[in-house]
Amino acid sequence: MALPKFTTQVLSDEILKKLKLKNRYSFLNNNLQSILTEKEFNFLREVQKFCLKFEKEHKVTHGFDEDVYEWIPYFGEKGYVTRGHNFEMIGIDYGENWGLTAEMMRAFAVDMFDPQFNMGMGASVLAINPLYEHHDGVEVRLEALKDLVTGKAPGCILITEPERGSDATHMLTECVENEDGSFTINGTKIFNTNAPRSKWAVVYATAEKNNWEKMGQFLVNTSWDGWNCERVGIPWVPKLWIGKEELKDLRVPKEYVLGGIGKGREYLFEGLVPERIGIAILNCAQCWGALAHGVIYANMRKQFNQPILRFQGVGHLLADLWSQTTNMTLAVLAFSREYDRKYIKFEGKIPKGINQVMVASASQMKYQAAILAERVCYEIANLMGGAGVCDNTLMHDYLGVSRIQEIVGGTRQIQQYILSISLRQLFKMI
Repeated sequence: MALPKFTTQVLSDEILKKLKLKNRYSFLNNNLQSILTEKEFNFLREVQKFCLKFEKEHKVTHGFDEDVYEWIPYFGEKGYVTRGHNFEMIGIDYGENWGLTAEMMRAFAVDMFDPQFNMGMGASVLAINPLYEHHDGVEVRLEALKDLVTGKAPGCILITEPERGSDATHMLTECVENEDGSFTINGTKIFNTNAPRSKWAVVYATAEKNNWEKMGQFLVNTSWDGWNCERVGIPWVPKLWIGKEELKDLRVPKEYVLGGIGKGREYLFEGLVPERIGIAILNCAQCWGALAHGVIYANMRKQFNQPILRFQGVGHLLADLWSQTTNMTLAVLAFSREYDRKYIKFEGKIPKGINQVMVASASQMKYQAAILAERVCYEIANLMGGAGVCDNTLMHDYLGVSRIQEIVGGTRQIQQYILSISLRQLFKMI
């Protein structure tokens, strides 16, 4: 029997009605309209309207039985898988609404609609970005790019390995170049979001184990022989399909080689800024989603004949989390705007020196925003008591997603390591 939105109702009809998506959007918009430009706010509202309409027309309950991957084509058709780039090369023009700031607006709207769904689409974006940069006009690459951008197929990126974790520079997965320019890949990858459901994967491998100077970057169709994938169970995100891949004599034709031996590390690191600031954006979105639940609930839930918001333990906690979330949002928004400005100024090729500093800034924001998301989501779930951890609201999704945000995109310790190295580099510049 299919599970309904919740198995047992524990919240009153009055509170559940007030917690609907429309009201949570209203809370978000009232907070953001003073800090967003007219263009930014209008695009945010555009995506919100689509999400509200989609939820109603498709009778979305956000229950455990729903397959979030079935929603991707609908969002892709409207251009809501990603707004990180404009895609004229595949016949898609987003006008002014593209770039990191537009992606932030898209993510805020979609994440409040469904955080696990948005996280899954974010994994597709990690495959879209390198394809955008290195399609080189090759037809099969453009075909894959269009599949991903329009939501016809999910995508994934294969970096992490069982024995290497967040160390992306000492891979064991090997690639061997063949006489015809194709490559053969052998090795094991793991913890790759969307992989069991993906048509396209961007895979990193090296011609010599543990040697980052000999890495390559490859586009793989998961229907090819040699692709073997099984699902890894991550209980915190039960709707997402996360994979472990055994690549056995997987042959990659020449036209699917995005970067040959020696180019892989360069291409991997050029994507770190949008990847990690993208995660920080998701973290901020999760904070606002949890806050919307907590603030609405605390204003309606009564104890001793008054709203629990009036008790200092509740009201002061929400005030603190609200302040931290607003400040983090302002920081990420400022970074996104400046990144967009430089991206346009330098025609998509940000100078190495500037990009190096931005890598550190993106790691700082990913590091701090992930910590904040974990704290905000946990504290609000705790504040709501049983109502915050049961299946009546999306709080259980926020709680689960926030539990893995310090791990995805490089663990907390990796971000700290990157930042410590950056401090050394900055010292040498004195």
